[in-house]
Amino acid sequence: MSDTLVIIPTLNEIENIKAIVSKVLEQPKKFDVLVVDDASKDGTPEAVLELMALHTDRLFLERRVGKKGLGSAYIHGFKWALKKDYLYILEMDADFSHNPKDLIRLYKACTEGGAKLSIGSRYINNNVNVVNWNIKRLLLSYFASKYVQLITRIPLFDTTAGFVCYHRDVLEAIDLDNIKFVGYAFQIEMKFKAWKRKFPIKEVSIVFTDRTKGTSKMSNSIIFEAVIGVIQLRLRGIS
Repeated sequence: MSDTLVIIPTLNEIENIKAIVSKVLEQPKKFDVLVVDDASKDGTPEAVLELMALHTDRLFLERRVGKKGLGSAYIHGFKWALKKDYLYILEMDADFSHNPKDLIRLYKACTEGGAKLSIGSRYINNNVNVVNWNIKRLLLSYFASKYVQLITRIPLFDTTAGFVCYHRDVLEAIDLDNIKFVGYAFQIEMKFKAWKRKFPIKEVSIVFTDRTKGTSKMSNSIIFEAVIGVIQLRLRGIS
């Protein structure tokens, strides 16, 4: 058993799941992988089960009933990881927008760089490292992070990033049952609460590449949740 778990949430990711899991398991650093699947109908969980037969001690699957949202999937994974005594818990997308090779860089930012939370950042020092996004989505993401900075005063360039490494101390300090948001705003809320609790945070520059296979799960309701959620976070503070 590794000291580190990578959580990959899935909803109909049959085009990507075998390849992304295999790449994570191939890294020089030994990572365990937990796939949290929200009732995919395209064979995603069955594909994971096939891989589990080859990696019985490193690959795990949690199957949930219904589509409950990205944040809920991560919370499910966080609780699972804490029960299994993992020291470091990473989150990443299933669609190769996050490069598996960067997992080690996020891990080392915590183990060697003194961080308790490391973030794969697309916008460090306002440089934009995003490939294959149209200009509308790029501007939305970039200015969303600027908006979060303005409202919350959090000193991070990429507040909406979903490529993250947590030390278990952070997850234990945050009341996971009190996380309010399930979509885009979930990533903001977790970073905000870690920052308010004064955990050291480090951003690691990455290149984000938009998916080439499968379908994006982004929706207008997720974006609306983020816009309203940031104001609610500021008003509630550290709760």
